[in-house]
Amino acid sequence: MVALSACSSPTPAPADPSASALDSVTAGWVSSIDQIGLPAALDQGFFDEYGLDVDVADPFATGVDQLNALETDAIQFAQVGAPFIGAKLSGADYVIVGNYTGSASQFGVDETMAVIAREGSGVEEGDLSTILGKKIGVAVGSINHLYLLAVLEDLGAEVDDVQVVNTAPPDLGVALQTGGIDVAISWDPWPLQNLDQVEGSYEVARGGGYIGFLGYIVAKRDFVEENPETVEAFLTARAAADRWIRDNPSDAAATASRWLSSLDPAIAEASMEYNIQQLDPRISACNYAALDSAETTLNELGSIDGTFDVNEVFVPGPITRVIDANPELFDDLTPIPSAAQWSDGFAFDPAGSQCSR
Repeated sequence: MVALSACSSPTPAPADPSASALDSVTAGWVSSIDQIGLPAALDQGFFDEYGLDVDVADPFATGVDQLNALETDAIQFAQVGAPFIGAKLSGADYVIVGNYTGSASQFGVDETMAVIAREGSGVEEGDLSTILGKKIGVAVGSINHLYLLAVLEDLGAEVDDVQVVNTAPPDLGVALQTGGIDVAISWDPWPLQNLDQVEGSYEVARGGGYIGFLGYIVAKRDFVEENPETVEAFLTARAAADRWIRDNPSDAAATASRWLSSLDPAIAEASMEYNIQQLDPRISACNYAALDSAETTLNELGSIDGTFDVNEVFVPGPITRVIDANPELFDDLTPIPSAAQWSDGFAFDPAGSQCSR
């Protein structure tokens, strides 16, 4: 890939040359614009600055495929969202060391999510109550499914008040065009692509703070415990890339359209304006709350069997040390509320008020 020259982003402190790190690691991602921080870190040379030889794997088709690669040690870091829940319930000992999207300063963040309707659907722009009774395309068990469930809850409606059609995001456009669904709910760039490709389609709503977005940097627990310097160096490079993206969204969009060859540059640019609103690698009680809410909702609907204590899976120590050592990479982000801040001895209480909703 052709590297872009760095612009006005803060320059992170150099890595400690005495720190022991693996010679090389491999990191995985899914071909989505909200995961572009990983290849951007490679393009911008941030991994090199921290003495890491990072191989960015070819994009995986799904988060599940990516976690399968993590399990077999084909990759050491994964970027996944909702599939993490099923993996944990299946007995995988993975931990969350950071975020590739989400928010540590508030619970509700979903600006990359949008609701698109087809012409003639009867759904009214700006009125989500008109989706009731319609065929809704979402990937069941994924973050867009959770968004739909939260919207229905806000409307005082039940799941049975809509017809859920299990549809992979790349297939939503065709489903809209053929009338297989009336409404598509997904994350960028799919909504913008649907608008571009499906004649007469229109945006009903975007975001709204209905859910806490799930998008984690994940590794095996034993890897994190055995390679602390590598983990912190990786997270620092990723944080530097996120800061570069927030400061240079147009250049980041160009990076995305190169790495995601099917992504139109204009759609990449429009998507990036929403993506940067969720680009927060920090961990706080708000991230714990988002995961707890997601698994509780999916369990109540029977989509998953059981839940787990979210305190078991977050390992905020590494990213917290990165923040302390490199505050300039985070000083443009909204401060974390005091009640939500993580420190040694922290325990998330689902019944508490550590992250207001």
